[in-house]
Amino acid sequence: MYVKAPPPADEIDLRELLASLWSERFLIVAVALLISATAAAYAFLARPYYEVRSVLHPPVLKALDELNSTGVYSLDAETALKRVGAALASYTNRLAFFKAHEEQFAFLLKTNQTFGQFFDDFNLEAFKMLQPDPKKNEGLSPYVGISFTYPEGVDGVRLTNDFVDFAITSERKKIVDDFATVVQNKLALVERRIEAERARYLSAKDAQVAKLLEADALERAQLQDELDALRNELRTRRNNRIAQLNEAIRIATSLNIRKPTTPNAMGEAAKAAQGNVIRTEVHNQEIPLYFMGTEALEAERDALEKRRSDDFTSPRIAEIQKRLRLLETNRQVEMLKQRKDKDEDLFLNGLDKLIGEAARLRGLKVDFSNLALVKVDQLAVEPIKPVKPKKLLILALGLVLGGMLGVFVALVRGMMRKSAPPTKRLAPLPQLPIQDNTQVAA
Repeated sequence: MYVKAPPPADEIDLRELLASLWSERFLIVAVALLISATAAAYAFLARPYYEVRSVLHPPVLKALDELNSTGVYSLDAETALKRVGAALASYTNRLAFFKAHEEQFAFLLKTNQTFGQFFDDFNLEAFKMLQPDPKKNEGLSPYVGISFTYPEGVDGVRLTNDFVDFAITSERKKIVDDFATVVQNKLALVERRIEAERARYLSAKDAQVAKLLEADALERAQLQDELDALRNELRTRRNNRIAQLNEAIRIATSLNIRKPTTPNAMGEAAKAAQGNVIRTEVHNQEIPLYFMGTEALEAERDALEKRRSDDFTSPRIAEIQKRLRLLETNRQVEMLKQRKDKDEDLFLNGLDKLIGEAARLRGLKVDFSNLALVKVDQLAVEPIKPVKPKKLLILALGLVLGGMLGVFVALVRGMMRKSAPPTKRLAPLPQLPIQDNTQVAA
């Protein structure tokens, strides 16, 4: 007779396993219902969370044209969008805005928890930046947005739209401050250049005056030296002439020449003159001075000795004196010194352009209230249903997990029952004979 061998100890008998689970079917159903009921309680009793989003696109070019036309500050559309996106992602901006609306989150605060501590955790889960995927070049217009997940009881729609406006206003204020700073810096630079030009001009003017005065002093000294030398020369000539005249007077006196004469006339002086004679003499050599006679020589000597100045004898002295007289006053130096501050600006090269640039910078006015940094393409609207908890998913997961947990409990219980030692049966007690008391009595 063929007898089927029992399965090894390490193998699982599927039929026995199914039988064991079937025997524990009520336990499995009870555990599954308990977990499902717990999941259902959580799904229907947990605080619902909603999600809203706002999407921004770059502004049109004409919105930035007034700012860019100033020539001081330039801002393109994509940069404006990035700056607003950075403002939306800024933790400081988020904390400042939502702290101003702290009353809406008061019911979420735990005991002994500050709003800053609450917002640190809330910020990580509540906000999500929306941006195009850089790996996908779809050729669409760039955009930036923000997604806000909030619990029931919070006006998330108004907060989201107000926060977008807050970020735009905050970034616009930064641009206003940056614009004012750039204008002030450029204006300060232009004013420093104006002051530098004025200082350079004053230095150049002083240098020019010094050069002119130095040139006049040098020329005056040279002319004075020349005048002194000329006068010394004329004085020496006069003294030499007097000495020559004295010598000629002595010779003329010794020759008894009182009137001007000639050598030939002296030779024929003793001859009687007959008729009218016209004498013509041609000499290759200069006639000695003493032939002028003592009268003429003494007269010239006396005149020379009485002379107090020889300036009139040289035309050059008159020219020098004229030039010295002109050098006493330099009209160009006077005109340079008489220039006023306003008049001096007229002589600065390029100063008119700098003054014009400074006036333009002072007169720059931009209506920043009309400066559109972004185009709000999508405003946050009231959501139709919450994003969490997801009831159907939670119920399905509760049912599945409950069933799995029930099966697990049943299996564990079956294994524990199988591993328990079998109980021993007690042997029946022996039956004692029953005596008949009636017979004994008899």
